[in-house]
Amino acid sequence: MTIPLFEINPDLDRADLQRRYREHGRVQVRDVLTERTANVIRDILESQVPWGFAWQASDHAPQRMTSEQLAAMPITRRQEIAQVLQQAAGKGDYAFRFNSFAMVEAYLAQANPGSPMDLLVEHLNDQPFLDLVREVTGIPTLLKADAQATLYAGGDFLGLHNDSQVADGWRVAYVLNFAREWKPDWGGYLNFFDDQGDIIEGWRPRFNALNLFAVPQPHNVGYVPPFAPVGRFAITGWVRDR
Repeated sequence: MTIPLFEINPDLDRADLQRRYREHGRVQVRDVLTERTANVIRDILESQVPWGFAWQASDHAPQRMTSEQLAAMPITRRQEIAQVLQQAAGKGDYAFRFNSFAMVEAYLAQANPGSPMDLLVEHLNDQPFLDLVREVTGIPTLLKADAQATLYAGGDFLGLHNDSQVADGWRVAYVLNFAREWKPDWGGYLNFFDDQGDIIEGWRPRFNALNLFAVPQPHNVGYVPPFAPVGRFAITGWVRDR
């Protein structure tokens, strides 16, 4: 039997999800996909993605390296980047680092036509997924989703920010999680903050859970400590109205 690559769980209580999103501007949709397709996607992320590296420190422009560029990078350059990131984060400046694969860019460049990652881009821009997000958020004008695959390992984090690019059509941020049995001590939570800097809600990277939240609102991804296992896999991006 052929297992579909992407299949929305038909048993979701969409009315309850819509109510919670309307009340808080965010919601975690648990068991969003059927279990069989969630397991397939997790296996693809674990074994078939050419992971690169994304980072930014302070006022430096965000950087993204392909797997080939990362493999060719001298150890001294890796150490320089690590030091710059540590200094920026230590000052409280915006910074991030995590393993990344730019799904939409690879799709448009036809780097590997027909690959599972290309097919996932198509599913994220097909009506079943977009209709789910439209219904839950109450935003019927959503047109498309961008996407990158992310993998947070020891030392990775995403600093506090608010996704302010509303003028670019960003309406709803999403995180489709594929981390199995993630423990609280391993960090990597998606945290939301009030204007006092307190965490008002934090979501574990729960397997087969879709996080949806309106932008802008302050959030981060907590630091993953060195002892955490490699495995915080996700597909992330924004659903746009233009």
